[in-house]
Amino acid sequence: MSSDTTIPQTAEAVASSEAISPSSKLAMFGADQPLELDSGVELAPWQIAYETYGTLNADKTNAVVVCHALTGDQYAASTNPVTGKQGWWSLMVGPGKPIDTNHYFVICANVLGGCLGTTGPATLDPATGSPYGLNLPVVTIRDMVRAQARLVEHLGIQTLFSVIGGSMGGMQVLQWAASYPEKVFSAVPIAAAARHTSQNIAFHEVGRQAIMADPDWRGGNYISEGVRPTKGLAVARMAAHVTYMSDESLHQKFGRNLQDRENLTFGFDADFQIESYLRHQGMTFVDRFDANSYLYVTRAMDYFDLAHEFGGSLPAAFKETKTRFCVMSFTSDWLFPTSESRRIVQALNAAAANVSFVEIDSDRGHDAFLLDVPEMFETIRGFITGAANARGIPAPGEGATS
Repeated sequence: MSSDTTIPQTAEAVASSEAISPSSKLAMFGADQPLELDSGVELAPWQIAYETYGTLNADKTNAVVVCHALTGDQYAASTNPVTGKQGWWSLMVGPGKPIDTNHYFVICANVLGGCLGTTGPATLDPATGSPYGLNLPVVTIRDMVRAQARLVEHLGIQTLFSVIGGSMGGMQVLQWAASYPEKVFSAVPIAAAARHTSQNIAFHEVGRQAIMADPDWRGGNYISEGVRPTKGLAVARMAAHVTYMSDESLHQKFGRNLQDRENLTFGFDADFQIESYLRHQGMTFVDRFDANSYLYVTRAMDYFDLAHEFGGSLPAAFKETKTRFCVMSFTSDWLFPTSESRRIVQALNAAAANVSFVEIDSDRGHDAFLLDVPEMFETIRGFITGAANARGIPAPGEGATS
């Protein structure tokens, strides 16, 4: 934890402080402990910020890694220090929740390239004393998982009971299962895919270009120059947020309702509620997220293609795996549609893996995995209980872990 007792007053100042000296737990790896990246670069020194929930049992067999999505963070079930809001998966993780912290030890780390304490573009480059900016090597999903694996090893944990996550978090789950099959007893990729589609890459490129077109981006050196590309980052967030919802959910929530007016203004102010909503989403996002991190993390998703790592064969990624899988999708998710989840399931079946698949009927789009969806909770609770029984871990209702 940081020894600085000064409390920044603005969200921007808090975010900047958290990027360098997070208030969460922090594992630091020195110059003699480099992280080998897919780009061929060795990153050192480096650090990873994380939160834990629950208690590790005596046998160290009840650890669950929760992987966050694109704009998530390590605060899955605790208060975010920048926004002051509850953790992004507080509905899922906690005492008595589907991922029950009375029974499981949950680890959630900020991804490599992020902006809340793990080494990212806002981190100070030890060679210059200034933020890395675009001098940070480009990272991949596999690099993120390598960093998490080093953290798990640092915590003295040999195997994980489960790895769970949605969207980009689901990509990390698949990468964990492919890269470290001997370490992962069970895996739950939700609303995810084994590759990023050209459509998804296109949406990300729109966001990146919006950021880089902002005059205050300054070639990625905006922190050193005392400015921030807030307008570009806000537009990037607005464009992305549309993809997280379904047409039906947008219609139900907003329709063509006007915002605080009875008639059209015949101008370019936010006449419609949906316009006002998106503008609000964009402007609140810039207070908690770094623009360069947005470039890096979206690029990591774009590069993700698990089959490519295994000679173009997705089943080969799971060859002889002993991991138990539960793959989940949502009917109204057009960003990561059910067809992508079925592709994963087919590959797992071809590899003779232990896999179950659930498509959940929901009109809430891609973001359903973050929301109150009872069928999702019931499915995960049931899968985890079954996996706990198979591993000999007392599940909820069967006594506390020892």
